[in-house]
Amino acid sequence: MVEENLPSAKGLSPWSGGPPGRPQPLKDISGSGEIRYRIGIEELDRVLGGGIVPGSAVLIGGDPGIGKSTLILQVLDRLSRKGHPVLYVSGEESPQQIKMRGERLNAHESNVWVVSETCLEEIHKILHDFKPLFLAVDSIQTVYTGELGSAPGSVSQVRETAGRLMVWCKKTGTSLFLVGHVTKEGTLAGPRVLEHMVDTVLYFEGERGHAFRILRAVKNRFGSTNEIGVFEMKDSGLEEVKDPSLLFLSERPVHVAGSVVVPSMEGSRPILVELQALVSPTNFGVPRRTAMGVDPNRVSLLVAVLEKKAGLNLLNQDIFINVAGGIRLDEPAVDLGIAAALAGSFLDRPIPAQTVLFGEVGLTGEIRAVSQSLVRLKEARKLGFTRCLLPKNNLERLTKLEDMELTGVSTLGDALKVLF
Repeated sequence: MVEENLPSAKGLSPWSGGPPGRPQPLKDISGSGEIRYRIGIEELDRVLGGGIVPGSAVLIGGDPGIGKSTLILQVLDRLSRKGHPVLYVSGEESPQQIKMRGERLNAHESNVWVVSETCLEEIHKILHDFKPLFLAVDSIQTVYTGELGSAPGSVSQVRETAGRLMVWCKKTGTSLFLVGHVTKEGTLAGPRVLEHMVDTVLYFEGERGHAFRILRAVKNRFGSTNEIGVFEMKDSGLEEVKDPSLLFLSERPVHVAGSVVVPSMEGSRPILVELQALVSPTNFGVPRRTAMGVDPNRVSLLVAVLEKKAGLNLLNQDIFINVAGGIRLDEPAVDLGIAAALAGSFLDRPIPAQTVLFGEVGLTGEIRAVSQSLVRLKEARKLGFTRCLLPKNNLERLTKLEDMELTGVSTLGDALKVLF
Protein backbone atom coordinates (compact mmCIF):
# COMPACT_ATOMS: atom_id res chain seq x y z
CA MET A 1 0.00 0.00 0.00
CA VAL A 2 1.38 3.41 -1.03
CA GLU A 3 -0.01 6.68 0.29
CA GLU A 4 -0.34 9.31 -2.44
CA ASN A 5 -0.97 13.04 -2.05
CA LEU A 6 -3.12 14.20 -4.94
CA PRO A 7 -2.21 17.70 -6.16
CA SER A 8 -5.01 20.26 -6.19
CA ALA A 9 -5.64 21.27 -9.81
CA LYS A 10 -6.40 24.99 -10.00
CA GLY A 11 -6.75 26.49 -13.43
CA LEU A 12 -4.83 25.30 -16.48
CA SER A 13 -1.80 23.11 -15.77
CA PRO A 14 1.44 24.38 -17.32
CA TRP A 15 2.01 20.87 -18.71
CA SER A 16 -1.14 20.89 -20.80
CA GLY A 17 0.54 22.99 -23.46
CA GLY A 18 -2.64 24.95 -24.22
CA PRO A 19 -6.42 24.65 -24.12
CA PRO A 20 -8.05 21.22 -24.33
CA GLY A 21 -8.57 19.73 -27.76
CA ARG A 22 -11.94 19.67 -29.52
CA PRO A 23 -13.45 16.62 -31.23
CA GLN A 24 -13.43 16.66 -35.03
CA PRO A 25 -14.39 14.14 -37.74
CA LEU A 26 -11.63 11.84 -38.91
CA LYS A 27 -12.22 12.87 -42.55
CA ASP A 28 -11.55 16.54 -41.69
CA ILE A 29 -8.20 15.91 -40.01
CA SER A 30 -5.40 17.19 -42.21
CA GLY A 31 -2.30 15.06 -42.61
CA SER A 32 0.64 14.94 -44.97
CA GLY A 33 1.59 11.30 -44.48
CA GLU A 34 4.00 9.78 -41.99
CA ILE A 35 6.93 11.96 -41.00
CA ARG A 36 10.01 10.43 -39.41
CA TYR A 37 13.39 11.76 -38.42
CA ARG A 38 16.17 9.37 -39.36
CA ILE A 39 18.92 9.21 -36.75
CA GLY A 40 21.66 7.92 -39.01
CA ILE A 41 22.25 4.76 -36.94
CA GLU A 42 20.76 2.12 -39.24
CA GLU A 43 20.35 -0.55 -36.56
CA LEU A 44 18.33 1.80 -34.35
CA ASP A 45 16.35 3.30 -37.23
CA ARG A 46 15.21 -0.16 -38.29
CA VAL A 47 14.16 -1.14 -34.75
CA LEU A 48 12.14 2.08 -34.46
CA GLY A 49 10.40 1.32 -37.76
CA GLY A 50 12.30 3.75 -40.00
CA GLY A 51 13.13 6.63 -37.66
CA ILE A 52 11.67 8.72 -34.86
CA VAL A 53 8.07 9.90 -35.14
CA PRO A 54 7.57 13.52 -33.94
CA GLY A 55 5.94 13.67 -30.52
CA SER A 56 6.61 10.00 -29.75
CA ALA A 57 7.94 8.68 -26.45
CA VAL A 58 10.61 5.95 -26.45
CA LEU A 59 11.46 4.06 -23.26
CA ILE A 60 14.89 2.34 -23.16
CA GLY A 61 15.54 -0.25 -20.47
CA GLY A 62 18.44 -2.52 -19.64
CA ASP A 63 20.83 -3.71 -16.96
CA PRO A 64 23.22 -1.21 -15.33
CA GLY A 65 26.27 -0.62 -17.48
CA ILE A 66 24.76 -2.23 -20.58
CA GLY A 67 25.12 0.98 -22.65
CA LYS A 68 21.84 2.93 -22.32
CA SER A 69 23.44 6.32 -21.59
CA THR A 70 26.06 5.70 -24.26
CA LEU A 71 23.39 5.01 -26.86
CA ILE A 72 21.38 8.10 -25.88
CA LEU A 73 24.41 10.37 -26.18
CA GLN A 74 25.32 8.92 -29.57
CA VAL A 75 21.73 9.39 -30.78
CA LEU A 76 21.60 13.03 -29.64
CA ASP A 77 25.00 13.65 -31.20
CA ARG A 78 23.80 12.38 -34.60
CA LEU A 79 20.61 14.45 -34.41
CA SER A 80 22.41 17.62 -33.36
CA ARG A 81 24.82 17.32 -36.29
CA LYS A 82 21.76 17.58 -38.56
CA GLY A 83 20.87 20.94 -37.04
CA HIS A 84 18.10 19.78 -34.69
CA PRO A 85 17.92 21.34 -31.19
CA VAL A 86 18.45 18.55 -28.65
CA LEU A 87 18.49 18.57 -24.86
CA TYR A 88 19.97 15.95 -22.53
CA VAL A 89 18.52 16.07 -19.00
CA SER A 90 20.61 13.94 -16.63
CA GLY A 91 19.59 13.14 -13.09
CA GLU A 92 22.48 10.78 -12.39
CA GLU A 93 25.57 12.49 -13.81
CA SER A 94 27.02 15.97 -13.77
CA PRO A 95 27.64 17.88 -17.02
CA GLN A 96 31.38 17.30 -16.52
CA GLN A 97 30.88 13.53 -16.41
CA ILE A 98 28.78 13.66 -19.58
CA LYS A 99 31.52 15.74 -21.19
CA MET A 100 34.05 13.02 -20.39
CA ARG A 101 31.84 10.40 -22.00
CA GLY A 102 31.34 12.66 -25.00
CA GLU A 103 35.10 12.89 -25.49
CA ARG A 104 35.36 9.12 -25.44
CA LEU A 105 32.54 8.85 -28.00
CA ASN A 106 33.96 11.67 -30.14
CA ALA A 107 30.76 13.64 -29.51
CA HIS A 108 32.19 16.48 -27.41
CA GLU A 109 32.24 18.88 -30.36
CA SER A 110 28.55 18.41 -31.17
CA ASN A 111 25.80 20.88 -30.30
CA VAL A 112 24.15 18.72 -27.63
CA TRP A 113 22.75 20.84 -24.79
CA VAL A 114 23.19 19.25 -21.36
CA VAL A 115 21.62 20.04 -17.99
CA SER A 116 21.75 18.17 -14.68
CA GLU A 117 18.33 18.50 -13.03
CA THR A 118 15.86 16.25 -11.22
CA CYS A 119 13.00 18.62 -10.26
CA LEU A 120 10.16 18.37 -12.77
CA GLU A 121 9.07 21.98 -12.30
CA GLU A 122 12.58 23.24 -13.07
CA ILE A 123 12.78 20.94 -16.11
CA HIS A 124 9.54 22.45 -17.39
CA LYS A 125 10.99 25.97 -17.16
CA ILE A 126 14.04 24.82 -19.13
CA LEU A 127 11.86 23.18 -21.79
CA HIS A 128 9.69 26.30 -22.09
CA ASP A 129 12.76 28.47 -22.73
CA PHE A 130 14.85 26.07 -24.85
CA LYS A 131 12.06 24.35 -26.87
CA PRO A 132 14.05 21.28 -27.99
CA LEU A 133 12.97 19.05 -30.85
CA PHE A 134 14.44 15.99 -29.11
CA LEU A 135 14.54 15.47 -25.35
CA ALA A 136 16.30 12.73 -23.39
CA VAL A 137 15.76 12.13 -19.67
CA ASP A 138 18.31 9.86 -17.96
CA SER A 139 16.80 8.37 -15.91
CA ILE A 140 13.08 8.75 -15.24
CA GLN A 141 13.50 7.18 -11.76
CA THR A 142 15.53 10.21 -10.60
CA VAL A 143 12.96 12.85 -11.60
CA TYR A 144 10.43 14.05 -9.02
CA THR A 145 7.68 16.64 -8.67
CA GLY A 146 7.27 18.77 -5.55
CA GLU A 147 3.49 18.32 -5.67
CA LEU A 148 3.87 14.75 -4.39
CA GLY A 149 5.40 13.98 -1.03
CA SER A 150 6.84 10.57 -1.99
CA ALA A 151 10.52 9.98 -2.75
CA PRO A 152 11.98 9.97 -6.29
CA GLY A 153 11.68 6.56 -7.92
CA SER A 154 8.45 5.63 -6.16
CA VAL A 155 5.46 4.38 -8.12
CA SER A 156 3.55 7.65 -7.90
CA GLN A 157 6.56 9.81 -8.80
CA VAL A 158 7.57 7.74 -11.82
CA ARG A 159 4.01 7.62 -13.16
CA GLU A 160 3.33 11.32 -12.61
CA THR A 161 6.62 12.68 -13.95
CA ALA A 162 6.60 10.46 -17.04
CA GLY A 163 2.96 11.31 -17.73
CA ARG A 164 3.55 15.06 -17.54
CA LEU A 165 6.62 14.89 -19.76
CA MET A 166 4.69 12.89 -22.34
CA VAL A 167 1.76 15.33 -22.33
CA TRP A 168 4.12 18.23 -22.97
CA CYS A 169 5.92 16.38 -25.77
CA LYS A 170 2.67 15.33 -27.48
CA LYS A 171 1.42 18.92 -27.44
CA THR A 172 4.67 20.44 -28.74
CA GLY A 173 5.76 17.67 -31.14
CA THR A 174 8.97 16.98 -29.20
CA SER A 175 10.32 13.44 -29.40
CA LEU A 176 11.08 12.03 -25.96
CA PHE A 177 13.64 9.42 -24.89
CA LEU A 178 13.25 7.99 -21.38
CA VAL A 179 15.92 5.80 -19.79
CA GLY A 180 14.54 3.34 -17.25
CA HIS A 181 16.19 1.11 -14.68
CA VAL A 182 15.41 -2.59 -14.53
CA THR A 183 14.79 -4.90 -11.59
CA LYS A 184 16.64 -8.13 -10.77
CA GLU A 185 14.06 -10.02 -12.82
CA GLY A 186 14.96 -7.93 -15.88
CA THR A 187 11.73 -5.92 -16.06
CA LEU A 188 11.51 -2.15 -15.98
CA ALA A 189 11.43 -0.75 -12.47
CA GLY A 190 8.41 1.24 -11.39
CA PRO A 191 4.78 0.81 -12.40
CA ARG A 192 3.92 -1.47 -15.30
CA VAL A 193 1.65 1.30 -16.59
CA LEU A 194 4.80 3.16 -17.68
CA GLU A 195 5.24 0.71 -20.56
CA HIS A 196 1.61 1.22 -21.58
CA MET A 197 1.98 5.02 -21.57
CA VAL A 198 4.90 5.29 -23.99
CA ASP A 199 4.81 4.58 -27.73
CA THR A 200 7.90 2.39 -27.97
CA VAL A 201 9.70 0.17 -25.44
CA LEU A 202 13.25 -0.94 -26.25
CA TYR A 203 15.28 -3.41 -24.21
CA PHE A 204 19.05 -3.61 -24.25
CA GLU A 205 20.14 -7.24 -23.97
CA GLY A 206 23.59 -8.74 -23.67
CA GLU A 207 25.95 -10.56 -21.36
CA ARG A 208 28.64 -8.65 -19.52
CA GLY A 209 31.25 -11.09 -20.78
CA HIS A 210 30.27 -10.45 -24.42
CA ALA A 211 30.85 -7.31 -26.45
CA PHE A 212 27.60 -7.77 -28.38
CA ARG A 213 24.47 -5.82 -27.47
CA ILE A 214 21.00 -6.64 -28.79
CA LEU A 215 18.46 -3.82 -28.95
CA ARG A 216 15.01 -5.39 -29.08
CA ALA A 217 11.62 -3.69 -29.48
CA VAL A 218 8.99 -5.22 -27.21
CA LYS A 219 6.40 -2.56 -28.05
CA ASN A 220 6.20 -0.20 -31.01
CA ARG A 221 3.11 1.70 -32.11
CA PHE A 222 4.87 2.88 -35.27
CA GLY A 223 6.63 -0.27 -36.43
CA SER A 224 7.25 -3.99 -35.98
CA THR A 225 8.05 -5.52 -32.60
CA ASN A 226 10.11 -8.30 -34.18
CA GLU A 227 13.07 -6.22 -35.28
CA ILE A 228 16.39 -6.21 -33.43
CA GLY A 229 19.51 -4.09 -33.69
CA VAL A 230 22.95 -5.59 -33.14
CA PHE A 231 25.75 -3.47 -31.68
CA GLU A 232 29.27 -4.11 -30.47
CA MET A 233 30.57 -2.26 -27.42
CA LYS A 234 34.00 -0.74 -28.01
CA ASP A 235 36.12 1.93 -26.35
CA SER A 236 34.68 4.50 -28.73
CA GLY A 237 31.08 3.54 -27.91
CA LEU A 238 28.46 1.34 -29.54
CA GLU A 239 29.29 0.35 -33.10
CA GLU A 240 26.77 -1.08 -35.55
CA VAL A 241 27.18 -4.69 -36.66
CA LYS A 242 26.30 -4.77 -40.36
CA ASP A 243 26.61 -8.56 -40.74
CA PRO A 244 25.74 -10.19 -37.39
CA SER A 245 25.68 -13.72 -38.85
CA LEU A 246 29.35 -13.54 -39.78
CA LEU A 247 30.22 -12.15 -36.36
CA PHE A 248 28.28 -14.77 -34.39
CA LEU A 249 29.92 -17.61 -36.36
CA SER A 250 33.47 -16.21 -36.29
CA GLU A 251 34.58 -18.44 -33.37
CA ARG A 252 32.51 -21.50 -34.23
CA PRO A 253 34.30 -24.83 -33.69
CA VAL A 254 34.37 -27.21 -36.67
CA HIS A 255 33.69 -30.96 -36.58
CA VAL A 256 32.64 -30.93 -32.92
CA ALA A 257 29.70 -32.97 -31.64
CA GLY A 258 26.83 -30.89 -30.25
CA SER A 259 27.35 -27.81 -32.45
CA VAL A 260 24.88 -26.83 -35.17
CA VAL A 261 24.05 -23.67 -37.14
CA VAL A 262 20.44 -22.53 -37.50
CA PRO A 263 19.08 -19.61 -39.56
CA SER A 264 16.76 -17.60 -37.32
CA MET A 265 14.50 -14.71 -38.31
CA GLU A 266 14.52 -11.55 -36.22
CA GLY A 267 11.81 -9.46 -37.83
CA SER A 268 12.78 -9.06 -41.48
CA ARG A 269 16.43 -9.94 -40.86
CA PRO A 270 17.85 -13.49 -41.09
CA ILE A 271 20.64 -14.26 -38.61
CA LEU A 272 22.73 -17.42 -38.54
CA VAL A 273 23.64 -18.44 -35.01
CA GLU A 274 25.38 -21.42 -33.46
CA LEU A 275 23.51 -23.71 -31.08
CA GLN A 276 25.61 -25.76 -28.68
CA ALA A 277 24.45 -28.77 -26.69
CA LEU A 278 26.21 -30.84 -24.05
CA VAL A 279 24.75 -34.17 -22.90
CA SER A 280 26.56 -36.11 -20.18
CA PRO A 281 25.57 -38.75 -17.60
CA THR A 282 24.31 -37.27 -14.34
CA ASN A 283 25.90 -37.96 -10.96
CA PHE A 284 22.77 -37.00 -9.04
CA GLY A 285 19.30 -38.41 -8.69
CA VAL A 286 17.66 -35.62 -10.68
CA PRO A 287 19.37 -34.69 -13.98
CA ARG A 288 19.97 -31.01 -14.72
CA ARG A 289 18.27 -29.15 -17.57
CA THR A 290 19.93 -25.80 -18.28
CA ALA A 291 19.12 -23.61 -21.29
CA MET A 292 20.74 -20.26 -22.13
CA GLY A 293 19.22 -18.23 -24.97
CA VAL A 294 16.25 -20.53 -25.64
CA ASP A 295 13.08 -21.40 -23.74
CA PRO A 296 13.83 -24.11 -21.13
CA ASN A 297 10.28 -25.47 -21.43
CA ARG A 298 10.80 -25.91 -25.16
CA VAL A 299 14.02 -27.83 -24.50
CA SER A 300 12.22 -30.17 -22.08
CA LEU A 301 9.55 -30.78 -24.71
CA LEU A 302 12.15 -31.67 -27.36
CA VAL A 303 13.97 -33.99 -24.94
CA ALA A 304 10.71 -35.87 -24.39
CA VAL A 305 10.14 -36.17 -28.15
CA LEU A 306 13.70 -37.47 -28.67
CA GLU A 307 13.13 -40.13 -26.02
CA LYS A 308 9.72 -41.22 -27.27
CA LYS A 309 10.08 -40.93 -31.05
CA ALA A 310 13.82 -41.27 -31.68
CA GLY A 311 14.66 -43.82 -29.00
CA LEU A 312 17.39 -41.77 -27.30
CA ASN A 313 17.69 -42.56 -23.59
CA LEU A 314 18.13 -39.06 -22.14
CA LEU A 315 16.37 -39.73 -18.85
CA ASN A 316 19.57 -39.97 -16.78
CA GLN A 317 21.56 -37.35 -18.70
CA ASP A 318 22.48 -33.79 -17.73
CA ILE A 319 21.52 -31.49 -20.61
CA PHE A 320 22.93 -28.03 -21.30
CA ILE A 321 21.90 -25.79 -24.22
CA ASN A 322 23.58 -22.51 -25.13
CA VAL A 323 23.20 -19.99 -27.97
CA ALA A 324 26.66 -18.64 -28.78
CA GLY A 325 27.08 -14.88 -28.73
CA GLY A 326 24.53 -14.10 -26.03
CA ILE A 327 21.57 -13.75 -28.43
CA ARG A 328 18.11 -15.08 -27.51
CA LEU A 329 16.01 -17.19 -29.91
CA ASP A 330 12.24 -17.26 -29.45
CA GLU A 331 10.84 -18.76 -32.66
CA PRO A 332 9.92 -22.46 -33.02
CA ALA A 333 11.91 -22.75 -36.26
CA VAL A 334 15.03 -23.56 -34.20
CA ASP A 335 13.43 -26.74 -32.77
CA LEU A 336 15.11 -29.02 -35.30
CA GLY A 337 18.49 -27.42 -34.57
CA ILE A 338 18.10 -27.97 -30.81
CA ALA A 339 17.07 -31.60 -31.31
CA ALA A 340 19.95 -32.27 -33.72
CA ALA A 341 22.50 -30.69 -31.36
CA LEU A 342 21.21 -32.80 -28.45
CA ALA A 343 21.32 -35.99 -30.52
CA GLY A 344 24.79 -35.20 -31.85
CA SER A 345 26.19 -34.63 -28.38
CA PHE A 346 24.53 -37.76 -26.99
CA LEU A 347 25.78 -39.94 -29.86
CA ASP A 348 29.13 -38.07 -29.97
CA ARG A 349 28.79 -37.56 -33.72
CA PRO A 350 29.46 -34.15 -35.27
CA ILE A 351 27.11 -32.60 -37.79
CA PRO A 352 28.82 -31.67 -41.10
CA ALA A 353 30.26 -28.17 -40.84
CA GLN A 354 28.59 -26.85 -44.03
CA THR A 355 25.07 -27.94 -42.99
CA VAL A 356 22.31 -25.76 -41.59
CA LEU A 357 18.85 -26.89 -40.54
CA PHE A 358 15.56 -25.40 -39.42
CA GLY A 359 12.02 -26.58 -38.74
CA GLU A 360 9.40 -26.80 -36.01
CA VAL A 361 9.11 -30.12 -34.16
CA GLY A 362 5.69 -31.34 -33.05
CA LEU A 363 4.84 -33.62 -30.14
CA THR A 364 4.36 -36.59 -32.46
CA GLY A 365 7.82 -36.09 -33.97
CA GLU A 366 6.67 -34.44 -37.20
CA ILE A 367 8.65 -31.57 -38.75
CA ARG A 368 6.36 -28.63 -39.49
CA ALA A 369 6.90 -25.91 -42.08
CA VAL A 370 8.10 -22.45 -41.03
CA SER A 371 7.84 -19.02 -42.64
CA GLN A 372 10.37 -17.17 -44.80
CA SER A 373 12.37 -20.27 -45.70
CA LEU A 374 13.82 -18.73 -48.87
CA VAL A 375 15.27 -15.77 -46.96
CA ARG A 376 16.92 -18.13 -44.49
CA LEU A 377 18.44 -20.21 -47.29
CA LYS A 378 19.85 -17.19 -49.11
CA GLU A 379 21.54 -15.97 -45.93
CA ALA A 380 23.07 -19.43 -45.38
CA ARG A 381 24.29 -19.62 -48.98
CA LYS A 382 25.84 -16.17 -48.69
CA LEU A 383 28.00 -17.40 -45.80
CA GLY A 384 29.18 -20.47 -47.69
CA PHE A 385 26.87 -23.24 -46.42
CA THR A 386 26.19 -25.89 -49.05
CA ARG A 387 23.54 -28.11 -47.46
CA CYS A 388 20.28 -27.56 -45.59
CA LEU A 389 17.78 -29.81 -43.85
CA LEU A 390 14.33 -28.26 -43.86
CA PRO A 391 10.68 -29.33 -43.55
CA LYS A 392 9.41 -31.29 -46.53
CA ASN A 393 6.46 -28.94 -46.96
CA ASN A 394 8.82 -25.98 -47.30
CA LEU A 395 10.91 -27.81 -49.88
CA GLU A 396 7.88 -28.49 -52.08
CA ARG A 397 7.17 -24.75 -52.34
CA LEU A 398 10.75 -23.73 -53.14
CA THR A 399 12.66 -23.53 -56.36
CA LYS A 400 16.13 -25.06 -56.51
CA LEU A 401 19.00 -22.90 -55.34
CA GLU A 402 22.36 -23.01 -57.07
CA ASP A 403 25.31 -24.35 -55.07
CA MET A 404 23.04 -25.61 -52.27
CA GLU A 405 21.74 -29.12 -51.56
CA LEU A 406 18.26 -29.12 -50.03
CA THR A 407 16.94 -32.15 -48.14
CA GLY A 408 13.33 -32.26 -47.01
CA VAL A 409 12.38 -34.26 -43.89
CA SER A 410 8.93 -34.96 -42.52
CA THR A 411 9.77 -36.55 -39.16
CA LEU A 412 12.45 -36.15 -36.53
CA GLY A 413 13.56 -39.74 -37.10
CA ASP A 414 14.15 -39.04 -40.79
CA ALA A 415 16.26 -35.98 -39.94
CA LEU A 416 18.47 -37.95 -37.52
CA LYS A 417 18.96 -40.72 -40.12
CA VAL A 418 20.11 -38.15 -42.71
CA LEU A 419 22.50 -36.46 -40.26
CA PHE A 420 23.96 -39.49 -38.49
